[in-house]
Amino acid sequence: MYYAENLRVIVHGAVCVNSGAFHVSGQEEVVVRLDVTESAPKKRCLVKEATPGVQAMAQRNKKYDRQLRIWGEQGQSALEKANICVLNAGPTGSETLKNLVLGGIGSFTVVDGSDIQASDLGNNFLIEWSSLGKRRASAVCSLLHEMNESVMPKFVDESPESIIESNPAFFRQFSLVIATQLSEFALAKLDLICRQYNAILLVARSYGFIGHVSISVEEHDVIEAKPDNRVEDLRFHKPWPELRRLVQEFDIDTKDPIVHKHIPFGILLIKILEDWKADHGGQMPSSLRELKAAITSRKRELDEDNYNEALKAAYLVTSPPSLKPEFLAVLKDRNVEIDAGSSDFWIMVAALKHFMENEGEGEPPLDGSVPDMHSFTDYYIRLQQVYQAKAEADAAAVEERVRNLLKQIGRDPDGISRTSIKHFCKNARNLRVYRYPSIADKYSSQVRTEFQKLLAAADNSNAAFYVLLLAVDRLAGTNKRYPGTVDAEFEEDLALLKAAAADVLSEIGCHGASIPEDLVGEMCRFGAAELHCVAAVVGGIAAQEAIKLLTGQFMPLSGPLIYNAITATATVLDV
Repeated sequence: MYYAENLRVIVHGAVCVNSGAFHVSGQEEVVVRLDVTESAPKKRCLVKEATPGVQAMAQRNKKYDRQLRIWGEQGQSALEKANICVLNAGPTGSETLKNLVLGGIGSFTVVDGSDIQASDLGNNFLIEWSSLGKRRASAVCSLLHEMNESVMPKFVDESPESIIESNPAFFRQFSLVIATQLSEFALAKLDLICRQYNAILLVARSYGFIGHVSISVEEHDVIEAKPDNRVEDLRFHKPWPELRRLVQEFDIDTKDPIVHKHIPFGILLIKILEDWKADHGGQMPSSLRELKAAITSRKRELDEDNYNEALKAAYLVTSPPSLKPEFLAVLKDRNVEIDAGSSDFWIMVAALKHFMENEGEGEPPLDGSVPDMHSFTDYYIRLQQVYQAKAEADAAAVEERVRNLLKQIGRDPDGISRTSIKHFCKNARNLRVYRYPSIADKYSSQVRTEFQKLLAAADNSNAAFYVLLLAVDRLAGTNKRYPGTVDAEFEEDLALLKAAAADVLSEIGCHGASIPEDLVGEMCRFGAAELHCVAAVVGGIAAQEAIKLLTGQFMPLSGPLIYNAITATATVLDV
C-alpha cells in the first residue's frame, strides 16, 4: 500500500469512513493517511493516528464503558474530580474504597493509625501475609492503586479520632468523607466539622452480622433523580401550536393501508382526541374506555401496531403525568427566595418557578424525548424535531430568566453555563432536595411515629438492631470496650447492654417499647467483630450511595439503612 504525505487536520466531532467512524473529544489534531493505490477509486482508507490526548480519552472510555452507560459523561467527570477521605482501612473501609477506585474517582486519602494484625489477614482481602506488622493504611493504598492507576492514593498514619480532635481543618479538602467503624461520639464531632466545610459525610459500619449505612449533609440537591417509574412527558393532552400544525398535516383516514399503519401513535392520539372534542362540544372523553373505543373505531387491521401502541398509551391523554409532591416541595422551598449567596441550583429553581408561572402554563420545560414508535422514519423524525424544538425553546426561556435573576442579585449574568441550564431543564420534572439532621440531633431527638410503629411490630429486628447499635456505643463509652469482647464478662455485659438499650429507647421517645432479649444476646455475641462477608455487602451499599452523592444522580438513602445478614434483609428507617 502506498500512502500520500501525512495530512494534519483539525477534527471536531466524528469523521465517518465507509460507514465507520472515529470520535474525538473536543477539538483535536489527528494525523490522517490517504490510500492512493490502484484500488483507491473503489475504496479509500483513512487511517487514524490519534494524538496522545485522543488515545488517552479512548482508553478511558473503554475502561469505564459500562458505567458511562449508566451515569453518563457528566457523572463520570464528577467522579474523576472527587477527592475522598476514608477513615479506617478495615474490611468495611477497604471494600467501600475498592468499589470507588474501580469506578474511577479522582483521588482518595486513607486515615488509619493501626498496624496490620494477624486478624486482618482473615477478613481484609487487601492485606497480604507479607504485610503483617506493617502500617495498614500504607498496605491498603498500595494494592488499591494497582487496581486503577488513574486514581491518586494518599494515606495518613494516624487514628481518625486523633485527627478529628487535633486537626479538624484536615477535612476541608475533601468532597466526601466516608467514616467506617467510628463510634457515635466521634461521628457527632466529625459531622459538625464536615458541615462547617461543606463536605458530605457517609457513615458505614459492620458489627457482627449487622451493617449500618447513613448519610449526613445539610442539603443535597439531585437534578438527575432517574426514578424507576419515570413517565414520558409527551403533552398529548395539551399540544402546543407547532405540534397541532404537524398533526393537521396527517390524514389518519387515508385509504392507503401502508400509510395508515405507519402514522406515529402520538399523531393518532392527538388527532382522535381533537375529533372527539369537536363532536362532543369541546369535552374530553369521560373515561379511558371511551377514548379507547374511539381509537379502536379508526383501526382497520389487527396487525396495525401503531394503533395498538395508541391504545396502550391512551392513559397519557385521560390521566396525564402529574407533578410529584417532591418536585412541588422544591418549588415551595424557602431557598427559592434567592440572593447573592444562593447556589446555582436554587437560582435555576427560581427561574424554573417563574417559567412555570408564565410561559410554561403550569408545566416544567419539555425534555424533548420521544419514545420509539411504529412509523415511517421520516414521520418519526418530523415528530421528534417538533419535540426537540419545543424543548430548546423552553430551555432558552428558562436561560433568559436565569440571566435576568443573576443580574438582579449582582452576579455575572453568564455565571451559569448554557449546558448546565439545558441539563437542568431536561431533568426538571424529577428534581429532588434531601436534608439530613445532624448526627448529634438525630441521636438525641425524638424519633418519628413510623419508626415507633416499626419497633412495635412483631418482626422488628432491624429497627431493634438500630437501637442496639446506639446502645453498644453508649456502653463502650462508659466501659472503654464493647460488650462481648471479654468472654468472662459476657453475662454482665448482657445485663448492661439491656439496660443501655432501655435508656436509648427512653431518650428517643419510644416509651414502653422493649428490645427482645434474644437480639440483645446476639449483639453481645457479636463482640464488635467486623466480618468480611458483612463488610463486603455494607461496602457495596456505601460505595453505591457515595456515587449517587458525588454525581448528583439517582435518589440517595433518605434515612439510616440497617442490613441484617441473619435474615438477609435491609431496611431504610424513618428516624
